[in-house]
Amino acid sequence: MDFMPAPIFRRCVAKYQGDFGVKKFSCLDQFLCIAFAQMTYRESLRDIEVCLRSQRTKLYHMGFRSKVSRSTLADANEKRDWRIYADLAQSLIVTARNLYSSDQFIKDLNETVYALDSTTIDLCLSMFPWADFRKTKAAIKLHTLLDLKGNIPTFIHISDGKLHDVNALDYLQLEAGAYYVMDRGYLDFNRLYSFTKTAAFFVTRSKSNTKFRRLYSHPVDRSTGLICDQTIVLTGTAAPQKYPEKLRRVKFKDLDTGKTLVFLTNNFTLPALTIALLYRSRWQVELFFKWIKQHLRIKKFFGTSENAVKTQIWIAVSVYLLVAIMKKRLNLQESLYTLLQILSVTVFEKVPIYQLITERDCSQSIPASHNQLKLFE
Repeated sequence: MDFMPAPIFRRCVAKYQGDFGVKKFSCLDQFLCIAFAQMTYRESLRDIEVCLRSQRTKLYHMGFRSKVSRSTLADANEKRDWRIYADLAQSLIVTARNLYSSDQFIKDLNETVYALDSTTIDLCLSMFPWADFRKTKAAIKLHTLLDLKGNIPTFIHISDGKLHDVNALDYLQLEAGAYYVMDRGYLDFNRLYSFTKTAAFFVTRSKSNTKFRRLYSHPVDRSTGLICDQTIVLTGTAAPQKYPEKLRRVKFKDLDTGKTLVFLTNNFTLPALTIALLYRSRWQVELFFKWIKQHLRIKKFFGTSENAVKTQIWIAVSVYLLVAIMKKRLNLQESLYTLLQILSVTVFEKVPIYQLITERDCSQSIPASHNQLKLFE
């Protein structure tokens, strides 16, 4: 928690009057409770209450200033504005991106590369009626823009399950010169043309029914898996009006799987093989979703209201960012998975974090071989 910017957190609380009229159990206490649940894999409010009360002599030194109660925590999740923790996460995103900005992602590519995708979290319709998805099912979607330098989520939009992925493009603030890698679920030429108008680049997959006319074919090295590198214009009834500029079409065959992929981009300067490598890097956002679902508590929620769900998700993202910031500032070589596993069993230790992580013994000692003693002579 020493890596959390306390002045910024207090400004976020004051902005939304989170502690207005609160005598006990402040927003900081609420944040610490949910962060504790994230790091130690608690499953319910009762788990949080029992575990923290069992260590009540240490809570003051961890930052708690109030008694932890299940009902009080539930009321805070229902009533405290989730935007407090969303703004805190945005501040941590800026800090983390600055720390990881010097990392190189692809050789000779210094521009920022983003991967855009979404994941669906299934919910019970009777308990979460506000999360519309299907007639007998509820769900929410996490639309995430991931900075591939450090795998830092720079944009997260939480919606109900009905919102189509392509509509998330309307919420993005495009960055000139950056690369946006998306799957073909985001293929909407009217929205993609806004990337070209703002001098941003996109890399996406083409659909089988995309109609086009080839203008020029560039030479390619087929030994690398490239099949063709073409400059095209769209044809058909509506596509030329939605995207009137030229596009680049790269066809690539994966030599390992034998699968053929067709990419569309508005960048004409990068080598064709780099375009294929950029799209391959999109898999990092899938790994990010898998990682947070496995190691953070965003599949089981401590409340059923929309405010409680968003509060838990944004605090989970904040915990992820705090661990990433700690990893960089302490120059730790361990993965985020290893760091979270260590923290999950040492949250009440009084040993400095750096010492706790660097002085651990991961070597497997081979026990000495002892012969079985005879029971009877």
